Amino acid sequence: MVKARFHLPGIRYNFPLNMFWASLLKQYPEYFREGVEIASFFGTFPLSLWNGGRLVYHDQCDAAFVKNVIKNVNAQGIPIRYTFTNPLLTEEDLLDPFCNFCMKEADNGMNEVIVVSPILEQYIRDVYPSFAINSSTCKEIRDVDGINAELAKDYKTVVLDYNMNGRWDLIDGIEDKSRLEVLINTLCKPGCERRGGHYRNIAENQRIALKNRELPPEKRIPIKPWYCEYGDKNCVFTIQDYSTVIHPDAIWDEYIPRGINQFKIEGRTANLFSLIETYSYYMLKPECIGPARLLLLRNLEENKIITVNKPRPAKWP
Repeated sequence: MVKARFHLPGIRYNFPLNMFWASLLKQYPEYFREGVEIASFFGTFPLSLWNGGRLVYHDQCDAAFVKNVIKNVNAQGIPIRYTFTNPLLTEEDLLDPFCNFCMKEADNGMNEVIVVSPILEQYIRDVYPSFAINSSTCKEIRDVDGINAELAKDYKTVVLDYNMNGRWDLIDGIEDKSRLEVLINTLCKPGCERRGGHYRNIAENQRIALKNRELPPEKRIPIKPWYCEYGDKNCVFTIQDYSTVIHPDAIWDEYIPRGINQFKIEGRTANLFSLIETYSYYMLKPECIGPARLLLLRNLEENKIITVNKPRPAKWP
């Protein structure tokens, strides 16, 4: 059977949704398109210094939560993939206690990490050799020779720069397509000139947030502002005309026949309802989206992930 392996965003805020989605796939496989599998849940536990790509600085996971998530995700046969793509790490940062705790708890031969920083990559290879290592799209490699050189290294997958999506003149020149991974729903506009700068801004603000925890309120450093009129406002419905978006039919008609079967959905900090629509759009049969969505929403309500307020009785007269 053809396989379409999806990497789902979030091991903190999307943990309940992702676990329900994995359960939905097991209990109602007939709702899903051909060959859909869950390849990983990717993200980090806040506040991880090594984190990249998304900024979360008002939260902190405790040890019990980290252990519980790793245990329950792995029990479903699904790897956790740490998104450790901070591009500004130093040698000193490699000793960060919380990040090393997260690595040790997941050091069971099942889990993965996605990297940008060469020094972090080498540290993980040396200290945590059981982790599969993936090369991040944040490296912004945009030529065939560069991708082929990256695939020649010891990576489980190499995530393609989103600007190469649909560029068959380039993709067909990639030699090992079986280890290629594509980001299918990026909210950034095609050819965004600020993407690399955004990654660096997140890394800088993450370091500021950690430092501020040690400072009294009056001495805390302001977070460096960042505004994006694209990614901050977009969803799966507003990006339909982007040349970089990969639509479901293209997954099964173009990518899988070429041997590409790894598909990454972005949305670690996305709105819950927006993410449900994105998952449904890509992985469910169109005629099953309604019943599956209703079943999922009912489960989320019953488990108090979604709270529906009801009127409070009053007295009359």
